[in-house]
Parts: sequence; C-alpha cells; structure tokens
Amino acid sequence: MKHFSDHKKNGNSERKIWYKLDLSAIVYPTLQRRDFSSVYRLSVVLKEPIRPDILQKAVDIALVRFPTYKTAIRKGLFWRYLEPNYRPGPFVQEDIRNFCMPMPFKAGNRYLLRIYYYGCRISLEAHHSLGDGSGGMYVLQTITAVYLRLLGHEISDGYFVKDVEETPDPEELEDAYMKYANAKVCPKRPGEKTYRIRGTKEPFYTFNVIDGIMSVSEVMEVAKKYHASITEYLNSVLLYALLKKQQTEFHLKLKPVRIAMPVNLRRFFPSRTLRNFITMVYPGIDPRLGDYTFEEIINQVHHYMRYYINEKFLRGDITTNANTQRNPFIRVVPLFVKDFVVRLFYTRVQDSYSSAGLTNMGAIKVPENMKPYIERFDIYMGQPFSSRTNCAIVSFEDILTVNFASSIVESDVERLFFKKLVEDGIHVTIESNRT
Repeated sequence: MKHFSDHKKNGNSERKIWYKLDLSAIVYPTLQRRDFSSVYRLSVVLKEPIRPDILQKAVDIALVRFPTYKTAIRKGLFWRYLEPNYRPGPFVQEDIRNFCMPMPFKAGNRYLLRIYYYGCRISLEAHHSLGDGSGGMYVLQTITAVYLRLLGHEISDGYFVKDVEETPDPEELEDAYMKYANAKVCPKRPGEKTYRIRGTKEPFYTFNVIDGIMSVSEVMEVAKKYHASITEYLNSVLLYALLKKQQTEFHLKLKPVRIAMPVNLRRFFPSRTLRNFITMVYPGIDPRLGDYTFEEIINQVHHYMRYYINEKFLRGDITTNANTQRNPFIRVVPLFVKDFVVRLFYTRVQDSYSSAGLTNMGAIKVPENMKPYIERFDIYMGQPFSSRTNCAIVSFEDILTVNFASSIVESDVERLFFKKLVEDGIHVTIESNRT
C-alpha cells in the first residue's frame, strides 16, 4: 500500500512516500534476532563467469523499477513501514560460504537485500519484509536480463523480466491479502505440536546447504507411477524421511509429522503484487495411527492437497489473519506490545506446528532469447527459525534442484530424502558447502 503525506522542507512542498508492511511482512521483523533474520536466497547460474562491474551497473538500473525493494524499514509508534532508500547501494559482493546471514536493519546502508556473485552464479538475498520468492524472482530475473543486455545480448521482457523503463503498476505495490480477505468464515488450523528434530545446533554464522540436482522428466515419471504431481511426490518423500528419522530416535511417544508448505496465492487470485502473497498449508502424517507405507503417505498427501489448496479454503485462511489486523483495539496497541505478543505466539505455537518447511517454486519461465545463457536456478528458504531443515524446490527446462538448508550438524533427514529418490530410480547429483 502506497501512502503520501505533504510536508515542508526548506520552504518547498514535497510528497513523502512510504509503504505499509503487508499482512505477512508484519510478522518477520518481530522474529529478528542477533543470530536470525527472515532472509531467503534466489540464484541463477549462467553459462559464463560473472563480470561484477557490469553486474553492479545492472543492479543500479534494474532496482529503480522495483520501488518497494529499494527501501529501508522504519519503526513507528503502532506499525513498521518501508520508506524509499536513496543511499548508495546495494553493492555487489563476492559470495560467501555461509550465506543467508542475519540482516540487521541498519547495516548495508539500510538495504534489505544483497546481491552476490561467484563463478557463473548471481544470487539475490532479500528480507521477507520486502516480499516473497515470486516477487524476488522478478527482481533477480530483471537484473539478469539487464546484465545480459549490457554484455551486448538481445533479451526481451516477459515472464519474470520487467520493462525497466515503465512505471510500476500500482497493483505491484499493493497488500493483496487485504484485498481478497473477505470470507464469511475462517477454517480451523492445526493446533497440535509436531515431531521436531533433535539436532545439534551449529555455531553462530554457520549455514549448512545440501543441493540435489536431477532431471525433471525422471522425477515426473516416478511421480506419475504413484499417481501424484511432482510437488505431492516430493512432499511425501520428505514426510517419509522425517518419519524414518523419528523412528530412529528415543521417544516416549510418537508425534505427528507435518510440513509447512507456502502456497503462492497468485495462482488463485488475480493479483500482480510483488510483495508477500502466500499462505501456509500443512500436509502431514500421524504415526500414532499405525505404520504407513510410502504409497499410503503419498495417497494422503495427494488428497490433502486436493482438499485444502483451493480458492475457497485459502480465502478463509487469509481472512483469519486479516481480521486480526482489522481489529480496532489491536490497531491502537503500541508496537512493542504487538511485537511481544506476535513473537510469543510464533515461538510457543506457530513454530511448533511443523517438522520442516518445503516450498516449490515450480517451473521457472524466461523469455525465449534468454534461455541460451542460463544453466539453472536455485532457491533457499534461509536459516530455519528453530533446529530443523528447510527444503526448497525449483526447476528450469529439464533441471530440477532440491535445496536443503539448516543450522544443525546432523543431515540424517537429507540423507534419507535423497536415498528414497535413488531407490525410486532417480539419478541425483549432490552438491554441498559442507566439508
């Protein structure tokens, strides 16, 4: 949402622009700690080494097209907000091994995004207060398109590549949650605590990444054998790995295993927003009901997805959150009280709803004349809030990547996950930043 207010400066009348945080973005700053920020990473791997001087020019040109990403976060009495950031930057940096590091709001000239390069890879890291992965993909691809043009290549606009000369559509800046949160009833959410991995926490600033690279056609062929989509199949494999992991640990009683999976609401509502527009669903299995075969897991996940991922249910879900913000009493509660309540709810309740996170960005499309220069894409959900692993999936042409990220020493879940894929006949290439 874009706001204007008139104020006087040096005798001249100016308009002050600021952006209210969207419904999801309100939560992320409250979770900020010295050792944690809600940061995600998107990467594109090109076929030639990156030239950092040209990349910096591309960033400077492209970011002007995305006003809500060229911002700093500010704190008011009742709410936080984003304001335009005219400071120099963000500056292109050589990549680091332990990425997705905490992002202090006053560091880096107050920018909430970082641009890295290494070899043939360009990476964008963004604080979730700016937007979700779909919004970030528009920024990354537009920067990449401008970069390739500066090298002399002809690259068209389209898909995730925006025209850097055009004025941003007001719909790109809107809080789409408040626009579509108008259901008459709100469905119940999962309320039971789930199984959590007993992992050994890594030292501060240590981030473990394991990537699995495979063929889309191979994964699709295996998923079809189970009468499932790729998303349903990979969700089921992760649930299977978590169930196996729980069975190997000492426990007085079994607990349900559940995955937190973001759903891109743009698939169901006609929004063009580049800000956050996702909600969570929680496919899961309760091993207290008995032992599940993999076929039973995938059958349950398949029907869960069909039942919950639809426009009616999702509208009800986002209405629940919107009703909280619309409450007149909550609107006038001071920000420090809101922060305390939200943080307490998230740490005591929300974070305990799931055993792991999984997001699937799906098949990434680019303009036809951009394809020859791209090898693949990667996506990372960033550091988990608590001791667990997060999984992110993205594909380009016939390359599908599964990117695990965690801040714990153990990699048992990842090992069980990829072992199951190999058992099903899928060829997997593993890359990692672990020694």
